[in-house]
Amino acid sequence: MPVLHTLRRDARGLLLVLLAAAALHTAPAPAAAADEPGWTAEPAAAAAAARPGGARPYFYLEGAPGAVLEDRLALTNTTDQERTVTLRGADAYNTADGALAARPAASGAPGAPGGAGSWFSFGAGATVKIPPRTRAVVPFTVTVPPASPPGDHPAAVIAAEAGREVGVRVHLRVSGPTLAALTVEDVVVRGRGAAAVVAYTLVNRGNVALAPELDVRADGVLGEVPGRGPRTLPVELLPGQRVELTEPWPGAPVFDRVRVRVTVTAPGGARADAAASAWFVPWRAAGRTGLGLLALGGTASAALFLVRRRGPWRRPADGGAPGGPSGKPGATTPAPQHELTGASR
Repeated sequence: MPVLHTLRRDARGLLLVLLAAAALHTAPAPAAAADEPGWTAEPAAAAAAARPGGARPYFYLEGAPGAVLEDRLALTNTTDQERTVTLRGADAYNTADGALAARPAASGAPGAPGGAGSWFSFGAGATVKIPPRTRAVVPFTVTVPPASPPGDHPAAVIAAEAGREVGVRVHLRVSGPTLAALTVEDVVVRGRGAAAVVAYTLVNRGNVALAPELDVRADGVLGEVPGRGPRTLPVELLPGQRVELTEPWPGAPVFDRVRVRVTVTAPGGARADAAASAWFVPWRAAGRTGLGLLALGGTASAALFLVRRRGPWRRPADGGAPGGPSGKPGATTPAPQHELTGASR
């Protein structure tokens, strides 16, 4: 017994050692520290900045055709090694879902390179070397072509290093008449119940950026249907851009035929609307109801047959009562004579 007890104790000890080794082997390694960017890009503080402390969230430049506009970009190196950052101008645009983006350097897309992104010049500062723990301020100019149309020309300043790019928004406006205009297109209702959404397309037909407000209303055959009250969309619609958006519709009916109207407005007098019709049918319930109606139709047909079967017999052609020519019981009706084609007379 003492030997058996010792063997069991040693086995338990060996098992604990193996479990500890397995735990150390399978434990996840500590996560590596996130790769810090090491530098930042932002508009340089201006004496007449609108925000406290002189900070600006973006550039705002305005001038007449032919004007040369000036501003400054601040690059800050937060690391202990030198950074080499290259600068360029770029056109800004809306992605399909409404987000803002800047076009690549060689996109070949409409507006590049002849768009506002090509109006920027950084002179000798297109490539900037920033010493460790240093803030560099880089001046740049925007030369507005003489034939530039009035309105907003969205752009950005792009700073890049080793494949990493940072874009700083530039609100660039050419002086002259402005027009706020838009259209609503391709309205359609998708999904059912809590998953119902109203999909639509917005197109900026004017020459200024728009902050649109949406209002969704619906009328059903069975009465008024709750829509979505007015609300400002989290989208800045740039001139000439088209975006495809969806609006959740938790108030969609369960059973009805509705007409949904989408109305969009924006500052400056822009207004547009469009409508679409949609059926809301609970198909499972409709299937059961359809089977019930089918059964009911079959029952009604059988009842109609019985009513017809129990009706009075048609009187024979000779006017006698049913049963024979004389109307007496047991009398028989002569067999009908058929005329055969080609028979001799």
